[in-house]
Amino acid sequence: MRTSDFDYELPPELIAQEPLPRGESRLLVLDRSSGEAVHRRFRDLPEHLAPGDTLVLNDTRVAARRHHAARDSGATAEVLLLRPAGDLAWDALVRPGRAVQPGSRLRLQVDGEVLVATVESRTPEGGRRLVFRTTRERDLAGRGGVAPLPPYIRRQLDDEERYQTVFAREAGSAAAPTAGLHFTKEMLERLSASGVGLVWLTLHVGVDTFRPVKSEDVEAHRMHGEWYSISPEAADAIGRTRGRIVAAGTTVVRALETAAREDRSVRPGCGETRLFITPGYRFRIVEGILTNFHLPRSTLIMLVSAFAGREAVLKAYREAVAQRYRFYSFGDAMLIL
Repeated sequence: MRTSDFDYELPPELIAQEPLPRGESRLLVLDRSSGEAVHRRFRDLPEHLAPGDTLVLNDTRVAARRHHAARDSGATAEVLLLRPAGDLAWDALVRPGRAVQPGSRLRLQVDGEVLVATVESRTPEGGRRLVFRTTRERDLAGRGGVAPLPPYIRRQLDDEERYQTVFAREAGSAAAPTAGLHFTKEMLERLSASGVGLVWLTLHVGVDTFRPVKSEDVEAHRMHGEWYSISPEAADAIGRTRGRIVAAGTTVVRALETAAREDRSVRPGCGETRLFITPGYRFRIVEGILTNFHLPRSTLIMLVSAFAGREAVLKAYREAVAQRYRFYSFGDAMLIL
């Protein structure tokens, strides 16, 4: 397979720059057996799920923070703090990466204070480990800055909680699990009242969210690890599902398929997933996917193509473009059953 096999034309004006009110997005429903697509609203989701189905959601919370920093040379840098790494340290992505080598110092301004961080080392994912002088400085840096919105979103949010799901609980992500951004608490209550089981797991979205597939040969791409956790209660509920197991988001797909057994159950526990799902993959547990519309040539469009077929997915994307759907993180949703 070639990375270019997963390309498509998208007018720039269809890239959503701000979210609609939760639950007000459109919903394209794709039947993967027939390839037929129908156009609905997200509020219609309960009509497409049945009593006995289980909807699995990701309760991760975005913890990363984006800062502008000054280098000793006087030049600027951009720092994305990904996760705490000990009492004094953060693992971070830094741009320009080649210019900020271990031993460099960065000055971040937070609430009128200048925080000085030393770049200690490279991380296994290709980022940097920044060490502050005190734990207070590390914590202040984590509370300052701005939400780490994707680079194709050119404006900051007035309310940063809009880049969190209403069920976000476990802090640790570099980006939001965007399929979950559509849900309201009322929608979750409607689903539960209709007999749809609701189950939560945690997968902390990592730096691969920010990295394009650079190789033209799909199989040459390597995924970085992402931490996930499935509780015994969640695993038990999934194993007792009478209907379909539907994943709300590609993060949930990867966690479930990593932990899946052959008997339509999952192993509880914590771990790291590097699962790269491309066409030809045999899904062991996921029977439906709720997701947003993804970047061309990305690992995420490859995943949904593995589930529904590349030609059917690209046809649905062309129809979504023609119908002026909103794309990417703050865009509309797609349900594949």
